[in-house]
Amino acid sequence: MENSGADAGEGRVKNAILIAGPTASGKSALALDLAERTGGVIVNTDSMQGYSVLDVLTARPEAADLARVPHFLYGHVHPATAYSTGAWLRDVMKLIDDGTFFDRPDGTLSRRPVFVGGTGLYFRALAEGISEMPDIPPRIRDRWRYELKEQGAVKLHALLLREDSKAAMQLKPTDSQRIVRALEVLDASGRSILEWQAERGRPLIDRQTARFLVIEPDRAALVDRIERRFDQMLDKGALEEVREIAALRLDPDLPAMKAIGVRELQAAMAGQLGFPEAIERAKIATRQYAKRQSTWFRHQLGPEWQRLRAGDDLETTIQTLVANAT
Repeated sequence: MENSGADAGEGRVKNAILIAGPTASGKSALALDLAERTGGVIVNTDSMQGYSVLDVLTARPEAADLARVPHFLYGHVHPATAYSTGAWLRDVMKLIDDGTFFDRPDGTLSRRPVFVGGTGLYFRALAEGISEMPDIPPRIRDRWRYELKEQGAVKLHALLLREDSKAAMQLKPTDSQRIVRALEVLDASGRSILEWQAERGRPLIDRQTARFLVIEPDRAALVDRIERRFDQMLDKGALEEVREIAALRLDPDLPAMKAIGVRELQAAMAGQLGFPEAIERAKIATRQYAKRQSTWFRHQLGPEWQRLRAGDDLETTIQTLVANAT
């Protein structure tokens, strides 16, 4: 096997496997199969699966799967945290710095990382790099979240338009999270968020030796899997998870609170919806989310990504990847 360590001074991992796909597309099963056959490890590349509490509702790997190969960056973030792409990338860099993938004396790759998930921006950051953002002091972060509650997104957008018109013009007046983010970056650093975004960092993986896979499932089959999976989530304790996260009394604008199923099931438990209607709404939201993911992957992932479609010889692809890993 060729030397597969991180490039000296660059911290880039060679021979990584990246597997993207919409929710319920079977990407986790494929990642598990590949990691097991190659002696690799799995790294979560999905924003929701990083949160604790929501094991079932975010379809995190179950205990039996976790026991088969090492998994990283699953359930390690408290729901009270607004976990970002930059924070995820720093966590990946920490895995690299800690020698998670390199435990041979010569520093070569002995445990191939298989990055799997449905968050397109994570994959882009991993493969292309991401701009460094300033640290936001808690007092500034709290200030703008307070202002959002008091004034609302539209008024804050008008403020941003006066202070940083170029950034504001790229945002919808109702996009509360991004408006607040732009304001707090400007407040903390005195620089536009657009300036920070223009200073892109280095990718963490070596694009020349990486393998890029994106699952493009049959639409009808995906809808059926989504329907069945949500029913299974209910059987496995989804309601208990919603009760647990509701007890934390978190800001409803936090990302974890927007996990599909949380609001719908909370409404049903509060008597605002019947359970059948809440379940149907959650399934519809999941289908819509999968469609948005598929559209993003179709238009934003470049030609280096191998498209895995219904009817493709998946076993041949797996065997090729396994052969190249040895």
